[in-house]
Amino acid sequence: MDSNETELQRRSQLSPVKQALLKKRLQNETHSNSQLNQIPRRPQNCAIPLSYAQERLWLAEGLSGAAIYNMFSSILIKGKLDISALERSIQEIVQRHEILRTSFSDVEGKPIQVIGSTSLTLPLVDLRHLAIDKQQQEVQRLTISEQTQAFDLAKDPLLRVQLLHLSEAEYLMLLTIHHIVADAWSRGIFLQELATLYTAFSQGKSSPLLELPIQYADYAIWQRQQLQGELLETQLAYWQEKLQGELPILNLPTDCPRPRSQSYKGASLSFTLPQTLANSLQALSHQESVTLFVTLLAAFKVLLHRYTGQDDILVGSPFANRNRPEIEKLIGFFVNTLVLRSDLSGNVSFRELVSRVREVVLGAIAHQDLPFEKLLESLSQRHPSSNPPFQVMFSLQNLPDVTLELPGVTLRFPEVENQTAFFDLVLSITQTKQGLTGVMEYNTDLFNRDAIARMLGHYQVLLAGIIANPDQAISKLPLLTAKEQATLATWQQIECHYPSDKCLHQLFEAQVEQTPNAVAIVFENEQLTYRELNQKANQLAHHLHSLGIKTQAKVGLCVERSIEMVVGILGILKAGAAYVPIDPNYPQQRLEFILADAQVELLLTQSQFNIEYPTQLALDTFFSNTQSVENLNLEITPDNIAYVIYTSGSTGTPKGVLCTHYNVVRLFQATQAWFNFNSHDVWTLFHSIAFDFSVWELWGALLHGGKLAIVPYWVSRSPEEFYAMLSQQKVTVLNQTPSAFRQLMRVDAERDRHDLNLRFVIFGGEALEIQSLQPWLEKHGRSPQLINMYGITETTVHVTYRPITIADISNHCGNIIGRPIPDLQVYLLDQNQQPVPIGIPGEIYVGGAGVASGYLNRTETNSKFIPHLFNNNSSARLYRTGDLARYLANGEMEYLGRIDNQVKIRGFRIEIGEIEATLATHPEVAEVVVLVRELEDKQIIAYVVPQQKHSELTTNLRQFLQQKLPDYMLPSAFVILDTLPLTSNGKVDRQALPAPDHNRFDIATSLVAPRTPIEKALAEIWSELLHIEFIGIHENFFEIGGHSLLATQLLSRIRQQFQVDLPLKIIFTVGFTIAELAKIIREYQLQQVETDDIVALLQEINALSDQEVLMTLNQLQ
Repeated sequence: MDSNETELQRRSQLSPVKQALLKKRLQNETHSNSQLNQIPRRPQNCAIPLSYAQERLWLAEGLSGAAIYNMFSSILIKGKLDISALERSIQEIVQRHEILRTSFSDVEGKPIQVIGSTSLTLPLVDLRHLAIDKQQQEVQRLTISEQTQAFDLAKDPLLRVQLLHLSEAEYLMLLTIHHIVADAWSRGIFLQELATLYTAFSQGKSSPLLELPIQYADYAIWQRQQLQGELLETQLAYWQEKLQGELPILNLPTDCPRPRSQSYKGASLSFTLPQTLANSLQALSHQESVTLFVTLLAAFKVLLHRYTGQDDILVGSPFANRNRPEIEKLIGFFVNTLVLRSDLSGNVSFRELVSRVREVVLGAIAHQDLPFEKLLESLSQRHPSSNPPFQVMFSLQNLPDVTLELPGVTLRFPEVENQTAFFDLVLSITQTKQGLTGVMEYNTDLFNRDAIARMLGHYQVLLAGIIANPDQAISKLPLLTAKEQATLATWQQIECHYPSDKCLHQLFEAQVEQTPNAVAIVFENEQLTYRELNQKANQLAHHLHSLGIKTQAKVGLCVERSIEMVVGILGILKAGAAYVPIDPNYPQQRLEFILADAQVELLLTQSQFNIEYPTQLALDTFFSNTQSVENLNLEITPDNIAYVIYTSGSTGTPKGVLCTHYNVVRLFQATQAWFNFNSHDVWTLFHSIAFDFSVWELWGALLHGGKLAIVPYWVSRSPEEFYAMLSQQKVTVLNQTPSAFRQLMRVDAERDRHDLNLRFVIFGGEALEIQSLQPWLEKHGRSPQLINMYGITETTVHVTYRPITIADISNHCGNIIGRPIPDLQVYLLDQNQQPVPIGIPGEIYVGGAGVASGYLNRTETNSKFIPHLFNNNSSARLYRTGDLARYLANGEMEYLGRIDNQVKIRGFRIEIGEIEATLATHPEVAEVVVLVRELEDKQIIAYVVPQQKHSELTTNLRQFLQQKLPDYMLPSAFVILDTLPLTSNGKVDRQALPAPDHNRFDIATSLVAPRTPIEKALAEIWSELLHIEFIGIHENFFEIGGHSLLATQLLSRIRQQFQVDLPLKIIFTVGFTIAELAKIIREYQLQQVETDDIVALLQEINALSDQEVLMTLNQLQ
């Protein structure tokens, strides 16, 4: 075996990490042996470009105008401090490192470095005279001021130092450096040199530091010369391959909606991992032949995966990028950001995931020479409200061990909370001799402190679970802290059980005995007392029994809203059968399907309906005088099926839901303490009996001695007529879908008087936009009480309860559905049926006495009605709803929509409910529905019923949303309607909404030619920069090839052409089109005109005749 084969064998036996290290060392060895690869000093008086990293920060600083890149440190100094030596040491560092004397100028839209000769002074602020509490307040004020005070990049130095004198032998030094001239490694160099110089100067010695071989400016020039040709192409090809396709946006659950543009407001929270856990993580890393960085990163990605349910996770990570000896001791901005993309699909074990992450990290390290900024240029995504291609960063700090030993003083570094956040989250862990400490920086526009504290708790529980069993599937690894498990267990307890010895009709019969002469039902000009209704139902039941209808038989009921409808329901139940409601408006095919699927033994209908069915009975012609009016004495138990209501199936085939008497009886027992329904209540039967909301309306009245006002179908479709009926009948309990109630609100808003007698308005059937209730709440206050009740047919009408108040409007609450009914359990589980933490979306699973018996003749029963996951009782079941919600910190739940209705456009997950809720707050909007339609591509369409139509409506709505939502959530079209179409159940009929046509909405991106001199001049500039011959005034700069660097050149050209100095931020806070930019330029031009000039101009114009004005205008055009 020759030496080459031996070497290859030895290499193959190395772990992947050691192979990568060998490759890097060999690369560095090659570099060190080549004089051509040494970074040379720059020629004198040459223009100094920015490094790629600096250029990105320079652009970002111009966009934000905030102090988001301030690097702040505070140093507590105790002892006999030589202030003069300290100041001289800082001055020497500034003179030694040119970058600390560097400013940045804009030359024709391109930035350059300008090295100055500024000498830094050390301001001394004496706080010794202040009492301790006052002194602490002043220190806090000065600290925050330093952190949040922005630098002017055009003026050096980009370094500030203050010395606060706290007591005779105690000082606090505040050190602020702009990130464009330093990084975290640089901070260590600064402090190490400070210690060395202070030691020398305080003892009367000169500087012992060796001259630096190069300066940062030399590196910046070298970097741009080096990174081109084959090296650039190879590096870029790797990253383009790794980041190909649609880059996913990490959809972290937030406490607040994402703002349209970032404010960069941030905070931070620190934590320390127990030493035993840190040691175990080190041991596991060694066992897996990976670095600790890989293990901690893999765990963090599991956390993000569990929080979002996403498998494709991108995280940014800073690498020191100091792989050359000549830059190791330089202060400057060298750090490079690598994008680490991992596939977490397949529910792999953590051990397998570590292997995946290791390969990702090794590949990234091997291709780390491509500056992050060059990578960004190659990616097309750009949006001012997020940070493509990732929103989260992770780092393991392994900085130089800085030991500061100053003669006569001791130093300590107090923890300082960060005040800014450029990313959504940044998790930084530092490895020290004492173990692992960390800090989570977070965007306070998105997250509150409690949510971040919970996240850090989950991360630590996850790490401990990984150590306990690294072979566990990542979906099964623990997340919840012990405290959170106890809290969730408390929320999920069934509070009470209710007796189950009576059926619905038996409870009704008991009510008949109590109030026989009270009016039970009313329909138009007809009404029946409780005794009369009971007798008619008994006669029908006896007749059904004589026809052979047995217990548990299925009897169809296809009738119009009428007295006969209620008699039919009661008669069927008294005969021991279950009623199968069928809306007469159903298509023939659906009607026939239900009759066949339910194996209906008899169909009760009305003579006007020509339904072909072998066994049927017309209730309106049924003569019952020969039948007994007495109650039947049949063996019917509460576990018998009371009704079979068909719901839409995901396969397109309706499914019959089997609900028992007890399911319904316990619903009213469990909610009575909240509502106190009684014989004085008047209810409406507004909904079709084929919709389970009708079950609540019907029995809510009849089980409590109240009156049930049956709403004719035509009245239910006329908000004005229905409002009049509510007033006439003095209705106290109104049950509405939000869509139907919004129409009623419009009628109510036109009434000056309070004509209603309502006690409760109860919402159900569809998602509620709480903000849309503001006009009603402002007019009516707490009377009537509005109640939001989430529920589904499979869990017997209602599951949760939440009163709504005006405070919910000011608190910008989402669709809060409250807490479960006392005899129900609600679990929020992830896609692997694991409990989700507080604040994290999960699918709603319902357990308890309301869960229906299943689907009639459907195998789907087994997949939707599953064995209870958290109850050892073999008969206990959970219903899997397909709805998403999350727990709030107070135990209430917020409804988030359907799992299968989540929409993804251009990589962004869109919650259309958020768009609807935002539009609903516009004063001109009465009702709104938002859909995503597949036209040429996926487009968001907003359907709006306005308070009043006018020509500027869509423009107003678009501009309103532009102030509230990110661009990717803006509707492509607005369709203006007189009313929203409703289904027979009172829900919005989304299928009936018309497709948009070009005559009904404005097209924002049509190619419109420039119209004014400013627009024409801008179009020429854009054409030159973008190399496009014709550009419409509504086309977006970034969507047709523009990027940030071209934008700065554009602003430079605008400055030359129009003598207007626009800030860089302006292009990301307006719709960046020629039309919008022309408006801004004109506004700036007018602002620059002196007041005296305007007065003179007005006088000149006033002196002109109309004819002279027209001639002048023609000349100007």
